[in-house]
Amino acid sequence: MILALIQGLTEFLPISSSAHLLLPSMLLGWPDQGLAFDVAVHFGTLSAVVVYFRQDLWALAQGGGRALLAREVNDSSREIGFLALATVPAVLVGFALNDMMDSLRTIPVIASTTIIFALLLAYADRRVQSSSTEGVGNWRVALLIGCAQAIAPIPGTSRSGITITAGLLLGLSRHAAARFSFLLSIPIISGAALLKVTELSGADTPVDLPLMALGTTVAALSAYACIAVFLRLIEAVGMLPFVMYRLFLGVVLCALWWA
Repeated sequence: MILALIQGLTEFLPISSSAHLLLPSMLLGWPDQGLAFDVAVHFGTLSAVVVYFRQDLWALAQGGGRALLAREVNDSSREIGFLALATVPAVLVGFALNDMMDSLRTIPVIASTTIIFALLLAYADRRVQSSSTEGVGNWRVALLIGCAQAIAPIPGTSRSGITITAGLLLGLSRHAAARFSFLLSIPIISGAALLKVTELSGADTPVDLPLMALGTTVAALSAYACIAVFLRLIEAVGMLPFVMYRLFLGVVLCALWWA
């Protein structure tokens, strides 16, 4: 329950879920929870973002369907295309470098990336202006955000953090950058969950279904609440609280590593 809660709360915040999931194993000696747990929390966070953005997704589906029938481009089909384009770099990098990323899951790497990308997020947030756009306007912006997402598998980077940072640097408002980042997470989390399900189907390890259902539920509820609060909070105070938290977390990880 604790690990599922951590996953749900940190999956969509720009603070790195990998850094937080490392702490229980370091401080409490907790073992890896296994592949079934990964599948459970992935489905939990996926269901949270789908339910929260259900109206946006339904509007995209309707608009995309109309564009397909009329053989023309509208706002919905354009945004679907932007999301698909932004997903490609992460898929290519994920397949090519997936095994190498596991070797980077060390305290020095996670502490360094936590601090470095906190400073980059702070710089991007300071550049936000009242003239910032409320949506991705062209394929170049979508592709650049997708390229930023491609480095997210580096532990400590934070997928939401790096895509929001890229969006802010490319002129999006805070809300627009966060919205595109969250919608972009749907194909990525879906693909990751599907791969893990494939791996799990070939494993002989028994699965505790009630326990996995509990993990899915906790991850889903905490992720949904996290998205709702985050989107309201950034409009009021910006990204500074998350920058400060990342810096604090990076220092704590450095201290633990030194100790």
